[in-house]
Parts: sequence; C-alpha cells; structure tokens
Amino acid sequence: METLTTLPTLLTVITTAAIDAINPCAIGVMILMISAIMGAKQSLRRLVMLGLIYTGAVFITYLLAGLGLLYFLSTIPLFVVEYLSVIVGSIIIIAGILEIKDYFWYARGFSLTIPAVFSHKIEKMSATTSATGIALLGFFVAAVELPCTGAPYLAIITLLSQQFNLMAFFLLVLYNIIFVAPLLVILFLVVFGVELQNIHTWKQINKGAMRLAIGLLLVALGWLLIFIANGIINFG
Repeated sequence: METLTTLPTLLTVITTAAIDAINPCAIGVMILMISAIMGAKQSLRRLVMLGLIYTGAVFITYLLAGLGLLYFLSTIPLFVVEYLSVIVGSIIIIAGILEIKDYFWYARGFSLTIPAVFSHKIEKMSATTSATGIALLGFFVAAVELPCTGAPYLAIITLLSQQFNLMAFFLLVLYNIIFVAPLLVILFLVVFGVELQNIHTWKQINKGAMRLAIGLLLVALGWLLIFIANGIINFG
C-alpha cells in the first residue's frame, strides 16, 4: 500500500475530524467546565485563559497519543498492517452500529460512552478553577473519553499509518485542530454573550443526530479500511 497523501485522504481526514468534533462527550465536558468557572464568578479574561488551557490540554494529549499509535503502527510489517486494517475496520463498523443504535434506542444495551466511574471523576474535576486543575482536567478527559470519541481517530490513524512521514504528521495535526475547534467556538460564544444554557439545550436536542452522523461515518470508514487493505481502493 502507498502513502495516502492525495486529495481523497485530505478530504477523508477533514470530514472525519469535523464529524468527530461534534461528539457530545467532548462538548458536554466543556459546558461543565465553563459552568463551574462562571459559577465561581471568574472574569471573562480568566474564562478565556482557562478555556484555552483546557482546549490545549485536550489537543496535546490527543496529538501525542495519535503520534505514538501512528509511529507504532508504522513499524509493523506491511502484510501485518493489511490484516490489522481489516480487524480495525471491523471493530470500527461495530462501533458505528452501536452509535446508530443510540440514535433510535439511546442508553438501551451497550453504548460508547465515558465509563460512569470516570464521569463522576470528571464532574468533580470540572469544579476546579485553577490553571493547573483545568490542565489536568483536559489531560484526564482526553485520556478517558476514547470509548466515546476514539473510533474515528483510530480509523484515521490506521489510514495514515501506511507510511509514517511528514505529511501523515501534518494530517494528524490538522485532524486534532478540527477536533478541538468546537470547544473554542463554545468558549467564545459564551464570552460574547450567548447563554450557556442555550448551548446545553442545543447539545441535548442534537445529541441523537450527532451520534447518528458519527455512526454512519464509522461504518463508512470501517469499510474504507477493509477495501484499502484488500486493494479494492487505493488513494495513492
């Protein structure tokens, strides 16, 4: 398989990141954090600073984790990667089906959500208003929300791992920039006067649609990986 550095790969990365970015898990934690900061009567300047620290922590954690996995997969022999792509593709399809299931029957059966033990920890950590605490919150959230947001990222990493080069690095950085963009949008919407409750309501109303979009994307990405592994599709 050749390096996927062509326009189809770029479009795949951008589309996947854009849909992954609207994941209700990451957005929900940002809303919790902003609510805690505003409840503590912090200034808008401090809200922006802490929001940027949180977003930066999420970005750095995801990027480093992605780079590590990308490098690891790039060291595996090509014939093994081809079989691995089929396995990963199958897992991602299952994850997509679970997300689609939640659109019709939310919280019934198994779902891709942050484990309850971590959810309670995040709620407690979200009450902090210190820079260090917010940074730790960002690192922690990025580490534990992978069951909720990790499948699209894994698909893109597997796609890019066909050759670990500078283009793969830049595409991974681009993915993560797009992934955290909604967090910044929410932050500055609040700064410029949008009620946080309105954002929360929008998130609750559209939660099902978000999961449906992610589910359909995952099914498509899963089949894409399988087709590439079998030589049916070649972006190179």
